[in-house]
Amino acid sequence: MRVIVGVTGASGAIYGFRLLEVLKQTGCEVHAVVTANGWTVLAHECGVDRAAVAALADRLYAVDDYGAAPASGSFRADAMAVAPCSMRTLAAIAGGLADNLLARAADVALKEGRRLVLVPRETPLSAVHLENMLKLARLGVRLVPACPGFYHKPRDVAALVDMLVGKVCDALGVEHDLFRRWEGL
Repeated sequence: MRVIVGVTGASGAIYGFRLLEVLKQTGCEVHAVVTANGWTVLAHECGVDRAAVAALADRLYAVDDYGAAPASGSFRADAMAVAPCSMRTLAAIAGGLADNLLARAADVALKEGRRLVLVPRETPLSAVHLENMLKLARLGVRLVPACPGFYHKPRDVAALVDMLVGKVCDALGVEHDLFRRWEGL
């Protein structure tokens, strides 16, 4: 499976980094795009640099590389996830504003009818945020807000992150065993 992963400057960079790790472990072909603010947040929240991301991706593209493969519908990606997804990027995708490679790749996923999964990370949400999410949901985009569950009895932050990344993998169609699934009380 070929997956494009975008990482933006929203807090929650650990979700994007962990998703890259899991996709690599499951054998997916991973193409990554990180925004300028995404690099800042990865460094600040996770201590992660370009080399660490590049080690997890089959290809790492510059966000301003409009000539990169994911900018075209003829590039056959199976799915795309943006984790975390800033409200700026979410608004750009909702408005069709393909002003960088990440937003263009999402625009391509929409126009080609491919799976697109966004992990919005903001609180509280304004009416503008909610309207943009509703617009995207109506277009078939899967929204997996950065709101981990607790029914699997997480023991640490890593278990919370894995639960949410597992939900992203579910939306992408990627098999995993990141958390214990609900089997009833």
